[in-house]
Amino acid sequence: QVQLVESGGGLVQPGGSLRLSCAASGFTFSLYAMNWYRQAPGKERELVAAITSAGGSTNYADSVKGRFTISSDNAKNTVYLQMNSLKPEDTAVYYCAARPRGVLTPAYWGQGTQVTVSS
Repeated sequence: QVQLVESGGGLVQPGGSLRLSCAASGFTFSLYAMNWYRQAPGKERELVAAITSAGGSTNYADSVKGRFTISSDNAKNTVYLQMNSLKPEDTAVYYCAARPRGVLTPAYWGQGTQVTVSS
């Protein structure tokens, strides 16, 4: 059974930091690129960060470049999103997703974790 379980969300003040984790099981983690998406109320879901299956290449949305860092640990089947200098506009539900090689869209999704940036 495939599972992606996110954790680490919560309430943080502007300028603060959070680290999200996504633990994967039920598929061969090393064969999938891993993505973090987010969706704010009333807005479309957007791709925030991505890391290749080998972990050698990362990509970020312009809105988070320089503030967020995606990383993965193939030994733990876990992907992380370190979020620094958080802003109120980063408030959203954050989802991790697993995308097979050569496929444009993710095959598996987590349930999401809420991140709220507010004073």
